[in-house]
Amino acid sequence: MFAVIKTGGKQYRVAAEDMLKVDKIKAEVGEIVQFGEVLVLGGETPTLGVPTVTGASVAAEVLEQGRGPKVIAFKKRRRKNSRRKRGHRQEFTMVRITEILTDGAKPTKAARGRTKLPATPEAGTAPLQSGATATASETAGAPAGAG
Repeated sequence: MFAVIKTGGKQYRVAAEDMLKVDKIKAEVGEIVQFGEVLVLGGETPTLGVPTVTGASVAAEVLEQGRGPKVIAFKKRRRKNSRRKRGHRQEFTMVRITEILTDGAKPTKAARGRTKLPATPEAGTAPLQSGATATASETAGAPAGAG
């Protein structure tokens, strides 16, 4: 199954597990976002929206927030000593399409979040305080010169 969605003034043909670079979306990395403007649902029997398909949406996981390559606009007028140089980098959001939803359904798949470190360190592995030195028993297992 595929869908045609509209976001950022552009249209994209997407399917499950597609990776897509769209204009910047206000979302954190690892968050699930929904695109509600679905123009076409494809498959065995395609459904065309007038202008959008009612109750359809596309769920996606935010993978990265980034900036595109630098584009330089340079204007020069001959014999007038007139020059203008401007640079621009377009911001984008990289998303992975998780599922295509119909009939007003909510996303069922959770984000494949990164593995998070435990909030509290294990006993005996606490880092040294600033300015503190390691005792002989703490450095006994360390090879010479390590540190």
